[in-house]
Amino acid sequence: MLEHIAVRPEKVYLDCTAGLGGHVGQVAQQLTTGHVIANDRDAESLELAKENTRQWADRIWYHHGPFSRLGEALAVNGGRKVSGLLADLGVSRYQLTEAERGFSLQSDGPLDMRMDRGVGQSAAEILNYSSERELADLIYQLGEERRARRITRALIRARPLRSTGHVARVIEEAVPRMGKLHPATLTFMAIRRAVNDEVEELESLLRSLPRLVESGGRCVILTFMSLEDRQVKQGFQRLAKEGKARILTKHVVTPDDEEIRANPLSRSAKLRCIEMVSEEAEPVGD
Repeated sequence: MLEHIAVRPEKVYLDCTAGLGGHVGQVAQQLTTGHVIANDRDAESLELAKENTRQWADRIWYHHGPFSRLGEALAVNGGRKVSGLLADLGVSRYQLTEAERGFSLQSDGPLDMRMDRGVGQSAAEILNYSSERELADLIYQLGEERRARRITRALIRARPLRSTGHVARVIEEAVPRMGKLHPATLTFMAIRRAVNDEVEELESLLRSLPRLVESGGRCVILTFMSLEDRQVKQGFQRLAKEGKARILTKHVVTPDDEEIRANPLSRSAKLRCIEMVSEEAEPVGD
């Protein structure tokens, strides 16, 4: 991501998914008079990012909000567009390892899954109150889970669903394991995407790029799901067709064997990059 964003030390950059501050810190290290805007919709992660990047705090501006409110993040830059934008769509390690956040299959916790715990429906509300058809469609469409109907019937029979461990056990008993993946992996992914309106938020980001990034600036997005990669690919192609961007990654960038051995979690990562080539007359913000 750092190679493709091509940081210039005097410019301003926007990390839409600050997480624990990994990319933010790497960008900040390369700046002199420039800044990086660290945005995340998870206020708890953002606080951890502040702690992890405190040595470069004079080069970082922090903003809390989803993709659909990124226009507000530019206020710290006087409303001006940034010279580059990063978005890592993977769930952060903090969210996955803190059982109380309700994202993980590995430890029992509440059915939450909200990236911003101050707003929206929790996973418990979706799993316990959706109709059978709504829940099955959601699991199939947002998780590409072909066994969605069978899983849904088992979940409804087991209501009220009490915790992440309870849901995982119900699904494990309902459908067989396929390969290394836990049988509940795709269902958890689908519920998380529904809870956080991830499809709509990503679409908002893609359509906002001309209003966020200046001409000549780059946008680098990293995905870990085929559905998200397809959405990014189509969004980038749309911008290129409209004459607003130039695609720099003719072929999607994936990790090589050496990187996968060193970091197994990278195995499904896909990176795409565009360069903005035209100015947008629309004002920043909503």
